[in-house]
Amino acid sequence: MAVPIRQPYNTPAEYLAHERQAPYKSEYLAGQIVAMGGASREHNLITGNLFWVLKSQLRDRPCEVYTSDMRVKVSPRGLYTYPDSAVVCGEPQFEDAQVDSLLNPTLIVEVLSPSTEAYDRGAKFDYYRQLPSLQAYLLVAQDQGKVEYFARADASWVRTVTTDANAVVQLPVIGCAVPLAEVYRQVVLPAAPARADDQGREAARGAEGD
Repeated sequence: MAVPIRQPYNTPAEYLAHERQAPYKSEYLAGQIVAMGGASREHNLITGNLFWVLKSQLRDRPCEVYTSDMRVKVSPRGLYTYPDSAVVCGEPQFEDAQVDSLLNPTLIVEVLSPSTEAYDRGAKFDYYRQLPSLQAYLLVAQDQGKVEYFARADASWVRTVTTDANAVVQLPVIGCAVPLAEVYRQVVLPAAPARADDQGREAARGAEGD
C-alpha cells in the first residue's frame, strides 16, 4: 500500500464513489483511500498463470475465479481491497447492484511483493480471517519457488508450504491441484545461494586438484 490520496476521513460511500470513477485502483481502510502501486513482470506472470490454472479446473463447476480487478469488501473493519485472485464456490454475493464488491470469497490469493509481504502476512490476513466465507488463503512468492497454503480448521489455520519445483499444490477447499511448475511458467527466479557445506566441498575439490 502507498500514501493515502487524502488525509481526511472518508466514508465507505465516498470511497466507492471515488473508486468507480478513478482511472486507477485504490484500497480503503479505516477511512483512508490508499492508491495501489504497479506490479512487476514476475508478479503479473504468476497471477496470470494462477488464474489460468484455476479457471481451467473450475470452468465446469459452480465456482467463479476473479482477477485482481474484483474488489473484496471485508465488512468488520471497513476494508476494501483487491486481492491478486479470488475464488467463490457457490452463489457469489455482492455489496450492491454494481456487482463490483465481492462479499463471500472462498479462496483468496496474494502474490508477495517486497513492499507488501509484511502486510499480506500480517494485518491483511487478520482482516481476511474475519470473512466467514473464507476457507483458504494462498501466498505465492515471486522471488523464489514457494507457495504457502493456509486452510481454515475451526478456530485456527493450518499452513502447508510447497517449495519442490516438481510438486503439485493441493487446494482441497476448491478441489484443485496446482503444479508449481505452472505457477512459475516463464518466470525466471534468482539462483539459490550456495550452501556453506556445498562451498566447503568445492574448496576441498579445488585443493585436491592443486
